[in-house]
Amino acid sequence: MSASLIYDLAPIGSIVAWSDGTPRPPERHKLAVWEARNSKGRLIRKQEKRGAVTLHEGDFGGGGVIAIRIHRTFSLDSELAFKVIERPVLGSVRVFDRAGANAELVHLAANRQAAEEWLTRHGYPNAVLEEVTADEVAADHVEGRVAA
Repeated sequence: MSASLIYDLAPIGSIVAWSDGTPRPPERHKLAVWEARNSKGRLIRKQEKRGAVTLHEGDFGGGGVIAIRIHRTFSLDSELAFKVIERPVLGSVRVFDRAGANAELVHLAANRQAAEEWLTRHGYPNAVLEEVTADEVAADHVEGRVAA
């Protein structure tokens, strides 16, 4: 599916894979270029003005400290193929860093209590909690299109 369909159909918090269609090279080859065009991450933002989606690919650090956070932003006209691997579970709670169109998902909790506990440890003073609803899960099928 296209990045545009991910924008339209995939709920924030979904795990999304992207690929350029090339097979993974053998381990003895340098994989960095291939991995940049073939990986997966959590959908953390949809940017209407930029016409883009942002995925959180991973964190690097040690001793409980995140030193580098890897985000990838794709324009809606990207030539890569995308696929929803996993959707957020009904009743889970998304923690956004702030309200509004520029909000970014910073955590996906199993429920409201877990989200509130996470917030006490991570301190986002303008955080907004949003529960994943049945309507949203049902929206996987929109206008005959499927976010699969």
